[in-house]
Amino acid sequence: MSKNIKNVSTQEYEDALVTVALYVEGLRVGSVPILTQAFHRDATISGFDDDKLLHGPIKNFYDFVEKNGPAPNIKTRIDVLSITPTTAILRVDMENDAVGANYTDFHTLIKLDGTWYIITKVYHRYEG
Repeated sequence: MSKNIKNVSTQEYEDALVTVALYVEGLRVGSVPILTQAFHRDATISGFDDDKLLHGPIKNFYDFVEKNGPAPNIKTRIDVLSITPTTAILRVDMENDAVGANYTDFHTLIKLDGTWYIITKVYHRYEG
C-alpha cells in the first residue's frame, strides 16, 4: 500500500485563507461582527506591545477594534505556513492598522464542523 497520499487539498488552503481574510476585512472596516466570523468564541490573543506581554481572551482584541475604529489603509500579506486536515498556521504581515502600527501575526486555526476558525492570535508590534 502506497504512503504517497496527499492528505490536504488545495481547497483547504483556500478556505483557511478566507478565514484570515475575514480578519483583515474586519480590521479594514473596524467591524467586530466580521471579526467574530473569523475567530472561535474561545480564541485567545497574545503578544508584545510596548515591550509588555499582553495575553487574554479575544474580547480584548475586539475592544481594541471598537476603540480605534477602521483601518482603511491597511496593507497585508497572508501566508499559509503549515496545514493539516484540522489545523493550520497562517502568518499575516501587516502595515498601517487603525493606529498606524505594523505587525506580524501568527494565527493558529482549527477546523470544526467543516469550518476554519482562528483559535489563537500571537503577534509582534513593531515600533514606528
